[in-house]
Amino acid sequence: MPTFTLLINGKKTPVTADEKMPLLWAIRELAGLTGTKYGCGVAQCGACTVLLNGNPVRSCSIPASMVANQPITTIEGLSPDNSHPVQKAWLDEQVPQCGYCQSGQILAAAALLKKNPHPTDKDIDIAMQGNICRCGTYNRIRKAIHTAAAAPQTSTTQAPNPPAKTNK
Repeated sequence: MPTFTLLINGKKTPVTADEKMPLLWAIRELAGLTGTKYGCGVAQCGACTVLLNGNPVRSCSIPASMVANQPITTIEGLSPDNSHPVQKAWLDEQVPQCGYCQSGQILAAAALLKKNPHPTDKDIDIAMQGNICRCGTYNRIRKAIHTAAAAPQTSTTQAPNPPAKTNK
């Protein structure tokens, strides 16, 4: 089997796998990052959404070998402590119910706001189309995206450096 390198959340991850293995399974099973969820397996529900070069993609339908050395961001890489404005807004607006679709929803929302910092309801509906929430929290999702848009934005989707320790 071939070995290739995935660049997940800023870290190089060597992967030995069949070249047809979906990115979803490489992320979950080989890289050990389980925040990305399996939903339908045919790129229709959005549960497996990750960011590839900053764009939301369905990881269940992309061979991992095809995205070698390209930046991939999973929910774990958005921020290690839920400090990303979208994650904060998700909590503030009490979006999750079962939570299964949330990593895909949050990553799609973060990509939208990076490209369009002040989206309209129509912009949100278009960008989030295809990310299915079985609990039906679409109104809260839209509200959370507006809340995140109004919040101060960080310049990166990766975690900032921790503050320096001081001796007191």
